[in-house]
Amino acid sequence: MMRQMRDNMKLIMAITAIAFVGLMVFTWGMDISGRSANQMTGGEIGRVNGEPVTLQEWQATYQNLVNQEQQAAPGPLTISMQRQLEDAAWNQVVVTKLVNQELRRRGIEVSDNEVRTAARYAPPPEFMTNPAFQTDGQFDISKYHQFLSSPGVDPQLLWQLEAYYRELIPRSKLLFQTTSGAYVSDSELWRLYRDATETAKVRYILIDPSTAVPDNKVTVTDREIQDFYRKNKDDFIRPARAQVRYIMVDNQPTAADTAAARQRAADVRRQLAAGADFGEVARANSADSVSARQGGDLGKIFRGQTVPAFDQAAFSQPIGRVGEPVQSQFGFHIIEVKSRNADTADVRHILIPIERSPEAEDRLLARIDSIDAAGESGSLDRVAQQFELQVRTAELNPAFPFLPVVGQADDGAVWAFEEGAVGEVSEVFENQNAFYMLELVSRTEEGTMSLQEATPSIRTGLMERKKLEEAKVIGRQVLDRIRSGATLEQAAAASNLQVQEAGPFTRVEFVPGLGRANAAIGTAFGLKPGQVGPLVEAEGGVFIIQLIEKTEASREEFEQAKAEQRSRVAQALAEQRWNQFMAALRDEAKIVDNRAEVLRPAPAN
Repeated sequence: MMRQMRDNMKLIMAITAIAFVGLMVFTWGMDISGRSANQMTGGEIGRVNGEPVTLQEWQATYQNLVNQEQQAAPGPLTISMQRQLEDAAWNQVVVTKLVNQELRRRGIEVSDNEVRTAARYAPPPEFMTNPAFQTDGQFDISKYHQFLSSPGVDPQLLWQLEAYYRELIPRSKLLFQTTSGAYVSDSELWRLYRDATETAKVRYILIDPSTAVPDNKVTVTDREIQDFYRKNKDDFIRPARAQVRYIMVDNQPTAADTAAARQRAADVRRQLAAGADFGEVARANSADSVSARQGGDLGKIFRGQTVPAFDQAAFSQPIGRVGEPVQSQFGFHIIEVKSRNADTADVRHILIPIERSPEAEDRLLARIDSIDAAGESGSLDRVAQQFELQVRTAELNPAFPFLPVVGQADDGAVWAFEEGAVGEVSEVFENQNAFYMLELVSRTEEGTMSLQEATPSIRTGLMERKKLEEAKVIGRQVLDRIRSGATLEQAAAASNLQVQEAGPFTRVEFVPGLGRANAAIGTAFGLKPGQVGPLVEAEGGVFIIQLIEKTEASREEFEQAKAEQRSRVAQALAEQRWNQFMAALRDEAKIVDNRAEVLRPAPAN
């Protein structure tokens, strides 16, 4: 057994370096290498409260994030993704330094005894789920202790375990100091429980200003538009935009690729049916690299947590049997449910991706290379004609760069707004859906709209306001009829309106027709059965609501669920406090970011 443990330990320690269940919830921002940032050296690219941020530590953190991204979604990183990861690496280094500085300021340290105690009685989660330390599927602390005391254990692994606790125990103390007292009273818990379980069913009349009030009933003058523009000029910032023409080539797998993946999934399932070990087959075949290392084990999942096809299989197929392959947007899943109750399931799976064949991949990339080369010396129209592609036209917005058919076009937006000149043709870019090439037709920089440009939207907004006021007049007339003895139907019909019904619904649900967490929902729960409420403005309309029935929350069921609910709410509150603490640390810190200057390429001679 010791040989098996020692064979598993390298993987265990690699995982341990980035996991500590109580702390990772709050994102320490530690370098994944396990080293604290101030142990690294390199050229300076910034400072945090006077402490240097080195190029080396930033690059190491960035590379770790890139590796994680590549594991999660293999494929080329777009320019936009690279920039996002660069910023994430910077933020991670800054957070690490702020935490370390706060630890030193508070004098928080860790004793040898604390390390020994934590190592013996609080093993990282990855140890507890490793089969080498389990008996009958449950963590066996005696096996873990036997491993720690074994004379054959690798001293380097024990040193790594000690370093792990010396890094994380002080941080757990800081976490406790900053989030302690996250207590929720019984009355607050009851309010939260009541909001989530108490239901109401209503009838209502909606006076929708857009349909109940004709356009000719309201007038907006030029003077009103001018006054509104003058008072709210700062609200009329025109975003930058770029007119582009583009061509695209679909990079998605073909029907033949899907059929090949389905056949491969069927072959893998037949191996399992013939007695092959699920874990070994998962490690050899699964495209889910994270679970594959664990023999396909996903652990406990909650109902509704995964994609619909996977969720349906996990909560319906027989326990202990390998199901038929299930297709999702990620590929084909071969699922085994080890145990299950009403809301959770312990599952493992093997993911067979839907990918282009090597031959199809080579043909596609050769075609893209030819398109790229043609674009360097030709116009977009000539390239489109040569490769029989359709030229499309669109407007790009830097905040939401999207091209019809292509989808998200982050790299194209970077080129259009920062690099390309009007009339130029771009290189070929790639996203998850397609390869695409742009021609920049025009570009308009960000600026303030003129009165003429802003007038249509101002006119629309002022008309909506005036229509809402007219809708309130209609609503008061309807309500007067009801107060005088008319039924809802009679009062509504007199104004050419209809009575609608909604529910049962809770206070926290989105209710079609009524909306979510607004005055209409609040009014419904404030009424008695049969009672008609006052005029309510919500979701841009006017409502008259009558409560049909209400189901009160159960005090007995609340008492049974209170402990679990308190734990869940307290954890969320602790996380909120930690985030507020870190935000305050950052706001008060003097942070100098010189990346733009240090990393900017030297100008060409």
